[in-house]
Amino acid sequence: MKPKQILFLCTGNYYRSRFAELLFNHLAPQNGLPWRATSRGLALELGAHNVGPIAIETVERLTLRGVQLPGETRFPLPVLESDLAESDHIVALKRGEHLPLLVRSFPRWVERVEFWGVHDRDVALPDETFDDIERNLTELLDRLRSAELRAAARSGR
Repeated sequence: MKPKQILFLCTGNYYRSRFAELLFNHLAPQNGLPWRATSRGLALELGAHNVGPIAIETVERLTLRGVQLPGETRFPLPVLESDLAESDHIVALKRGEHLPLLVRSFPRWVERVEFWGVHDRDVALPDETFDDIERNLTELLDRLRSAELRAAARSGR
């Protein structure tokens, strides 16, 4: 059975959404969830001064959490309509920042997006940002696990 797909969106796909993607993919199997995460950016051009494929703070925090990074780390990717269409659940990391970008580029998808309130570096220190993402991920994983259990009960599994 093909895993369900979750898409994490942020501005540059360099820091917050990458952390959410990689941590989710580490935690979902531990929670017995047949889900897989990807992440994309809504405005990569705003991250013109990002160095390398992923923020060093993201790598450090993931390593601290015991998350195995992929062999070759990809560079940020822009979100395409096909990414949205192929996703079973979509999360944008910060409503105030990402809602206008979604309305501008993908207005018909706004109603399908769950918005969090995770600040970027201009407002919060990395530890605060990562703690906030982890809290949100824990709640999301709990909701997904409950939904999977209800579905299994309905189908008699």
